[in-house]
Amino acid sequence: MKYKTILIIFIIAFISSTLLAFKAPCDAQNTCEAIQEIPHSFVGGINNGYLGMAIFLFMSLITFSHIKNPRRRKKAIIHVGLIIGSVIALYFLYLQQFVFNAYCKYCVVIDLGVLIALVIAIFTWKK
Repeated sequence: MKYKTILIIFIIAFISSTLLAFKAPCDAQNTCEAIQEIPHSFVGGINNGYLGMAIFLFMSLITFSHIKNPRRRKKAIIHVGLIIGSVIALYFLYLQQFVFNAYCKYCVVIDLGVLIALVIAIFTWKK
């Protein structure tokens, strides 16, 4: 059940990243566009939306594969991805709160989703 929930969160994050990448309308003040135009890409020149799409698609596929055929390596990839993703999510939430003083609803969905997935993984951790 844990990995099915995490899979759903990854799929929602993938959809939100897709909306970011293709500049879907966010709100009347264009908060999402304003936040996206500021250069805070982790990989020089690559839009964070496209990077998010690739990462969340990969994580969704690994999680789906783990549900169908559990392996230690897949579990480790999922958990490392959640830890790294949570650090990045906290950084983006910090930027939105203290640097931009504005929130992008798609970004918040992604960031909170990753943090929730980490909490689920931690509280259901088995050796």
